[in-house]
Amino acid sequence: MIDLRSDTVTRPSPAMREAMAAAEVGDDVYGEDPTVNRLEARSAALFGKEAAVFLPTGTMANLAAFLSQTRPGDSVILSEESHPFHYEAGNMAMFAGLMPITVPDLLGKITPAQVAEKINLIDDPHYSHTTLVSIENTTNRGGGACYTPEETAAIAAVCRSHGLKLHCDGARIFNAAVALDVDPVDYGRHCDTLSFCLSKGLGAPAGSLLVGDRETVHRARRFRKMLGGGMRQAGILAAAGLYALDHHIQELHEDHRRARTFREALEAAGFTFCLPSPTNILYLYVQNGLEAVAALADAGVLMLEHGPILRAVLHRDIDDNALDQAVDICKRVLG
Repeated sequence: MIDLRSDTVTRPSPAMREAMAAAEVGDDVYGEDPTVNRLEARSAALFGKEAAVFLPTGTMANLAAFLSQTRPGDSVILSEESHPFHYEAGNMAMFAGLMPITVPDLLGKITPAQVAEKINLIDDPHYSHTTLVSIENTTNRGGGACYTPEETAAIAAVCRSHGLKLHCDGARIFNAAVALDVDPVDYGRHCDTLSFCLSKGLGAPAGSLLVGDRETVHRARRFRKMLGGGMRQAGILAAAGLYALDHHIQELHEDHRRARTFREALEAAGFTFCLPSPTNILYLYVQNGLEAVAALADAGVLMLEHGPILRAVLHRDIDDNALDQAVDICKRVLG
């Protein structure tokens, strides 16, 4: 089965499994797991930050970032297409007591002007104060669109001029950095906190990092424990993350290349894509999404449907041969 549902379906490579098996471990809740400590130090340095904390999931990393920089009753500005708004089960309202203030944009990117328009700092007990802005890079529902460091800096300038914090949900931040050929630190310097996933394009089995200043990360570590995310001998997972950071970042170029090939081949056959796809996520128009997904699955290709739209995500477990097969099956089944 050729699985294009998500880059979360990637499996650890044999070399990554060897690194996991050989990992030196300790009790991470006590701060005694040396492999986790190395991963956290490496992650903080990658983005030019003082500290990092290792969490089980990107959803928990985003929530810990929100909890660490806001108070119940505050509001957070973010895209109405963003992952924290759509796909994190309303946790910012349930657990953080936050009100999302959403900005419309098909690519999931918000502008400095939109942020400035939505900020509320009125000293009136009727209103929720805005304390945080959250951006997503790359954007999931926006077809893998990227913020440039310059765009991030412009939003950060609005935040700082109003005393707000800026969080980046960087689940696929390395896709953006590779696509734009920029250093991850060019994003980190503009964001107060930034989270990234090891379990998507980087191919690790689980885990996310939250980076930021030492005080904020210290608070986030407490929230990690409160949310049930304190892991014990987590060095086995951290070893996979270290291996991914050492070996898999530049390989994201191949995912992007294959995504372009997939799109160009189907466009040449008359298919239409509804969003740009600068990285590894594609959205394809079909007449009936449910029927199309079922027919493709019967033929050996898995995708996700969003009404009349199919999502395909290229990842490290899809080689050129699988890509060619997927293109041929799509032409035959959907044509």
